Amino acid sequence: MRTSELTTPALIVERDVLDANLATMSAALPGARLRPHVKAHKTTALARRQQALGHPGFTCATVRECEVMAAAGLGADLLLANEVLDTRRLGALVAGGARVTVAVDSPETVAAAAAGGVREVLVDVNVGLDRCGCAPERAGELAGAARRAGLEVRGVMGYEGHLQLVTDPDERKRRTGEAMALLQAAAGDVGGEIISAGGTGTHRDNTWATEIQAGSYALMDTAYGSVGHPFGQALSVLGTVVSVSAGRAVADVGLKALGMDHGLPAIAGAEVRRCADEHTTFVPDAPVRVGDRVRVLPAHIDPTVVLHERMHLVDGDTVLETWPVDMRGW
Repeated sequence: MRTSELTTPALIVERDVLDANLATMSAALPGARLRPHVKAHKTTALARRQQALGHPGFTCATVRECEVMAAAGLGADLLLANEVLDTRRLGALVAGGARVTVAVDSPETVAAAAAGGVREVLVDVNVGLDRCGCAPERAGELAGAARRAGLEVRGVMGYEGHLQLVTDPDERKRRTGEAMALLQAAAGDVGGEIISAGGTGTHRDNTWATEIQAGSYALMDTAYGSVGHPFGQALSVLGTVVSVSAGRAVADVGLKALGMDHGLPAIAGAEVRRCADEHTTFVPDAPVRVGDRVRVLPAHIDPTVVLHERMHLVDGDTVLETWPVDMRGW
């Protein structure tokens, strides 16, 4: 199949760029130093490629992701890096032989983990993002409560998400160190062997964590691309030009096909003006015609991928494989 035969909008992934991204990150963070985050791509076929490069564990954001990963034979060491108040489905995975660790940041989430049959937890610590996570000084107390509830505390996690898109490398490194100092202090109170943190944006800066939860590096988006990381734009949304007027053109890729929380998408050789439900309006540098195909580059990969049922692995205009985006839902 050729890309010209695909119904648009369609997710397409350049094989060579994807493979280069995976290899670059694996060289930087070999083996268990990288715990790839599947929320970025939600595709077990891609997770298998990550596992084949030597990464034994994965990070998940939803119970559904854990379930699908386990069903695909990728459940040897799953971290649900999120607070969950109903862990019965996770407990069922553990009973079935998967290893699932869940984040806890309160007595309520500790109790929920124990009640649902989860056996292992990480204490989630707020290191400056101000989202989930307990205060660093409360981490030891929470770990004690978890152990009294019969849970094994594997260590701590803390996400410096507020630093992922900091553009100045010196500032990013300094502030990452400050965030990790909080996490290391909490780790001293909690115990356990794991200090889990990081993401694509801080993967080179965070030398303190024992494992990095990077995900976007595999496919990339323009927000991360603007920061200067060594990964290429593997994923785009293929669109068709459906209207051409004086000074502008319109592609059939809109808000229902793009994550827009990080801003407008990009089109090479064009200025993107705006997006509507089904349309992206752009001003091309060179004339385009109705029926032409364009590749729209999303600003945020995670909420873009989840809007699609499948992604197509391509080599230029040749479709090599089609992968279901099989970890959608909760």
